[in-house]
Amino acid sequence: MAAIAHAERLPARSWVARFTKSEALTGYGLISPAVFLMLVLLAYPFVLAVWISLTDRVLGEPGKFIGIGNYLKLLQDPLFRQTVWNSFVYTISTVFLKMFLGVILALILNQEIPCRNLIRGAILLPWIVPTSLSVLTWLWMFDSLFSVVNYILLGLGLIAKKIPWLGDPFWAMVSVIIVNTWRGLPFFAVSFLAGLMTIPKELYEAAETDGARAFRQFWYITLPLLQPVIAVVVLFSTIWTFADFQIVYILTHGGPINATQIFATMAYDVALVAGRIGEGSGISLFLFPALLIVIFLMLRYLRRE
Repeated sequence: MAAIAHAERLPARSWVARFTKSEALTGYGLISPAVFLMLVLLAYPFVLAVWISLTDRVLGEPGKFIGIGNYLKLLQDPLFRQTVWNSFVYTISTVFLKMFLGVILALILNQEIPCRNLIRGAILLPWIVPTSLSVLTWLWMFDSLFSVVNYILLGLGLIAKKIPWLGDPFWAMVSVIIVNTWRGLPFFAVSFLAGLMTIPKELYEAAETDGARAFRQFWYITLPLLQPVIAVVVLFSTIWTFADFQIVYILTHGGPINATQIFATMAYDVALVAGRIGEGSGISLFLFPALLIVIFLMLRYLRRE
């Protein structure tokens, strides 16, 4: 009897196995277009860039394999070391400002204020407007002769003389940080606002009943529950800011005296303007291992949370 029962179960098991295999094949078939696009649009260009960075290729010539020669050359270049410093200052400053101001703005937008929905929509305008168009407006506002920013600051008595926003190394870096913060702040604010709206109000009511004031509620309820959203937004913003090109190139072209030169603008100047494609690829890929480690640690933190 046991043998008969075993024989009756075999067709059912084989049918389940065939069904499972067919579902697996269907799944692979459905994701194959996405995999193909990733291979063509992401994997192939990345591998090609890595190979080019290991050659002395120049514009119009194939070049020859030199290993890590381009990277060793970059480490000895004072301009590249300054570019590394500028990139970190630019990225850390803008990400911190966007995170700090984004939390404040999200807390304000989460309150019952007049025309709240209209204000929430208007907040997105800097993020929606094309980058080149908005940065050209800022370029006019920072103009050395007709600066609207200087006119307002002089009128308010906050400064005694005009500030050379784009002509002085220090103020040029301040200018690109301001513009990047202005443009990226809506993304932070809206993302944090979405996180705030998921926090149960009962937690605040219980804390208020226990006598906790607004700051303690923020520190012990809002901030801990908002940490996963903050981590994701900061991760994306860090990657985007390190790869930023339009804001710096339109405002300063990396000047004055390379004071605002960052990875993207230097790679453009070296690879496309000077024609040293191999060295330019090395500049673009120089921080990839460090960013990979940051992404791995951040994702590990999010998975643990």
